[in-house]
Amino acid sequence: MAELTDLLGVTLPILQAPMAGVSSPAMAAAVSGAGGLGAIAVGAAGVDGARAMFADVRALGNHRFNVNVFVHTPPRRDAAAEAGWIDQWRPRFAAFGATPPDRLNTIYTSFADDDAMLALILAERPAVVSFHFGVPDAARIAALRAAGIVLLASATSVDEARAAQAAGVHAVIAQGWEAGGHRGTFDADAPDAQIGTLALVRLLSRALHVPVIAAGGIMDGAGIDAARALGAAAAQLGTAYIACDESLADAGYRAALLGDAAHHTTVTRAISGRAARCLANRFTAAGDALAGVMIPAYPVAYDLGKALNAVARAQGEPGFGAHWAGQGAPLARTMPAAALTLALAAEMKR
Repeated sequence: MAELTDLLGVTLPILQAPMAGVSSPAMAAAVSGAGGLGAIAVGAAGVDGARAMFADVRALGNHRFNVNVFVHTPPRRDAAAEAGWIDQWRPRFAAFGATPPDRLNTIYTSFADDDAMLALILAERPAVVSFHFGVPDAARIAALRAAGIVLLASATSVDEARAAQAAGVHAVIAQGWEAGGHRGTFDADAPDAQIGTLALVRLLSRALHVPVIAAGGIMDGAGIDAARALGAAAAQLGTAYIACDESLADAGYRAALLGDAAHHTTVTRAISGRAARCLANRFTAAGDALAGVMIPAYPVAYDLGKALNAVARAQGEPGFGAHWAGQGAPLARTMPAAALTLALAAEMKR
């Protein structure tokens, strides 16, 4: 098996997680320039947004970087559930002098169906493409591999990891229960085994013949060393980079991450329709109060979540943001992304 760093074309076993709405082209270029693998997330950007992000990264240097896409199952629409969900949140909108949207939309196109995104990626030929929420069909995998692109896929269980390996990815990202942001489960409605990062890394390192990348709760060099000691070839860090200078996180998000909220992450479906780990805030508390109410499918529910955050922010209230963060959040550091990458490398002992 070739070394993962050689396969990725990097000098450090450090990957910056692609975080939609948070990671930026400047962050990706900075991490890659420091020897790790930077990343951009285009699943929420659409083709035009993705094209601009490609250009922005490349304007900052000839760096290898990872492009992440969402491969979620297209949502099954339920008009009654969506109308009921809108009504449940109507009082929250009213508190800000606003009304919720009349109807909800499928705001993201799954890469499983997005021929235009596939064509753009094949034209741009980034060094690495990663998949979240599943893997695309054999034809898309074959086309990407034929273009010389290294493929990664997130997995939260041994079964998902084996499916990703069988599909033809070059390495699997072991996303532990500690990880911030959306769970990468292939089936959003199936029971989640909630396996922690270190246990999952060990299981996958024994079950797979492709390299394993640890993700979830890792914030420093000691965490990277621990994951590698259990069989990971590298680590992917997301929350660690949220407070960096190049992050797109707004002031409210940064304040929450660097405050007491960092000690209180929670997993919620209320914001987007899929389970995701978030800093506890007014949105997660309101979602908890709606336990038992049917939530529309991802990403339909997210249309309402984004609308509520927009009206709240316009009134100076940051507590309805999707403040994704992992359980290692209290260890976040404020510095440039390149400096953090080099600090992580210096902290590693292996």
